[in-house]
This record gives sequence, structure tokens and C-alpha cells, in this order.
Amino acid sequence: MTDLLSVLGSLLLLVAIGAIIPVLPTGPSVAAAAAYASHRQALAVPLVILAGGLGAYSGDLVLYLVCRWGGERLVRRLPWLKYSDRGAALMERVQHHEVLVLLVSRMLPAGRIPVLVAGAVAGVSWRRFALVNIPACLLWASIYTVIGLGGAAIFARPWQAILAAVVGASALALITRLVRRTDPVESPRSV
Repeated sequence: MTDLLSVLGSLLLLVAIGAIIPVLPTGPSVAAAAAYASHRQALAVPLVILAGGLGAYSGDLVLYLVCRWGGERLVRRLPWLKYSDRGAALMERVQHHEVLVLLVSRMLPAGRIPVLVAGAVAGVSWRRFALVNIPACLLWASIYTVIGLGGAAIFARPWQAILAAVVGASALALITRLVRRTDPVESPRSV
């Protein structure tokens, strides 16, 4: 049980840091933790969702506060927000459809940070963001947990399940990124 608690604690910390510094593999980490937990103690799988979701949530809150604090300075450094129709459309969508936009942005690689910046610049309050980000983080953690459980269901040995979960989660992120790049109709209204 102690090893499982250390995995959950490490997962929470890694995902929180990865939400702030988006180069860490947070999705594959959740999938790997789910595969590990399912082999050790199946009842711990919901704790993986909670640890991953809480890590994502806390990292998002910190990043959102930084974006709110940066405000106009961010707009000056990110001209796509100020001068493009896409930036304006994104800010409008965040204001009118907060929950849906956050859910979608959390699932897309490189989609979360532009939404966080747009929401902060558009004036979405920190409290409102904190509330609407809860389902987005839990859904995100649930999806990667399911990927990890798929690896655990296929392979009998924990290391094989963890490897399959990491490969599956990484493949999902790569495929999503490739689909977004090759989409010929990239309309500002698509989110």
C-alpha cells in the first residue's frame, strides 16, 4: 500500500508540474499509474483519477493565476490574441461556453494553454475558472486512466501493462496532434 501511495503522490506532483510546464508527459503518467494500480489493488484506480485530476487542476489554477496576473503584458507578447480573428473568437467562446471550451481544450495537445490565456485576458474570474475546470480535469484524468486500464487488461505483468499504457497514451496524443495539423478547414468556430 505504501508503494501505491507513493505512486499516487508522485503522480499528483508530476501532473501539477506538467500542467504548469507543459513538456512533461502527464497523460502517459496517468495511464501508467492506472495500469500499475490495477495490478496492485483494483480499488485504487479511482484514486488515480483523483490524483491525476487534482494534479491537473492545481497546476491549471497556478497557470491561470499567472495568466491573470500577466494580463495585458501577455496580449502584447502574444499578438495572435490581440490582432487575429482566431484570438478574438477564442476569447468570445471562452466567455460564452466556458465548460465546453475547457473540456475540449484539456483533451487536445497544445489546446489548453491558449484557452487559459484567452480566458484570463477576456476577464473570466479566477473563481469561475476554478469551478468550471473541475469537470475538465476529472474527464481528462478519466480518459487516460481508461487507457491505462486497457493496457492492464491486455497484459498480465505490470511492467508490460505500464509500457502499453504509456505507448497508448503517447499514440493518442500524437494522433490528435497530427489530426489538428492536417485539418484543412481550421475555422475559428471549430472549438
